[in-house]
Amino acid sequence: MLAWAVVFLIIALVAAVFGFGGIAAASAGIAKLLFFIFLVLFVISLIFGWRGRRVP
Repeated sequence: MLAWAVVFLIIALVAAVFGFGGIAAASAGIAKLLFFIFLVLFVISLIFGWRGRRVP
């Protein structure tokens, strides 16, 4: 998911360089959304992974 966020960020940067403001804004919004979803899932996996490895 982080890779898709980077792809949309690159698309947003290229679109901004060429002057496509609407496409750049939409791609940047999608990249931001995917990054925050990735961040939430990463923190959840860290919490459950750390809690689930108890050695008897």
